[in-house]
Amino acid sequence: MKQVGVVGAGVMGTGLAQDLAAHGLEVVLVDNSQSQLVRAEEEVERYYRAGRLFGHDTDRFGDLTKKITYTSDLQLLGSAEFIIENITENWDLKAAVYPNLDRVCAADTVFAANTSCIPITRLASLTGRPEQVVGMHFMNPVPMKPTVEVIRGWHTSDHTIDIARNLLSQLDKRGVVVNDMPGFVSNRVLMLTVNEAIFLLQDGVATAADVDDIFRSCFGHASGPLETADLIGLDTILFSIEGLYEFYADSKYRPCPLLKKMVDAGLHGRKTGRGFFTYS
Repeated sequence: MKQVGVVGAGVMGTGLAQDLAAHGLEVVLVDNSQSQLVRAEEEVERYYRAGRLFGHDTDRFGDLTKKITYTSDLQLLGSAEFIIENITENWDLKAAVYPNLDRVCAADTVFAANTSCIPITRLASLTGRPEQVVGMHFMNPVPMKPTVEVIRGWHTSDHTIDIARNLLSQLDKRGVVVNDMPGFVSNRVLMLTVNEAIFLLQDGVATAADVDDIFRSCFGHASGPLETADLIGLDTILFSIEGLYEFYADSKYRPCPLLKKMVDAGLHGRKTGRGFFTYS
């Protein structure tokens, strides 16, 4: 594979563009916000400078900053062999883009939804190629995570799964294939854990630092649930848990009121400088 389209230049989309370009692929990064594209380009430049310090293979793959095209024109995705959509976890926003991708892209182009909870089968129904739609749930930060949750929708073909796995192998990653239900494996469990940890904080059972310390020290987790929430983004956490609540109609997914309040206050975690913890 030579060219990949990435839709959405937020944290995940930017991380994907970095990783794809760092492994020699041409990337078209699309976002309807010019300021978001500017931030993405600045982040890629920082990533490239840091990567050179740690031995990024410029002889093999070249200057990754020259491999990314930043645009708000969806038409430029016409020559992409594979599309990865990374729009925020909001059904209306995601649903609006798939018919346009279907119209712009070549008939054999595969669409991958980078989503943590929205059903792949439902997204695929918006296209005329449901057998070529697959879920690829990348984890943040993308360049540092070696495993991707690959989700098979109702119509997803074996050939599409093979194409997705081959792309991941180009990125030195592997895919674990699971079936399509909202939240899949990772977020169906993780969102419950994060939400309950926020309830612990709201109820005064423990501080954020102590909640995370127990998970790191007692269970060997690399980071606690609240630090993880800050990394993902509390707005994304809220979208995800609300999506699970809607899809399953199960009260166990009721979002914690403290989470809603923090999102309303603009405390979205690392990307805003403050969430459950403060970041410089």
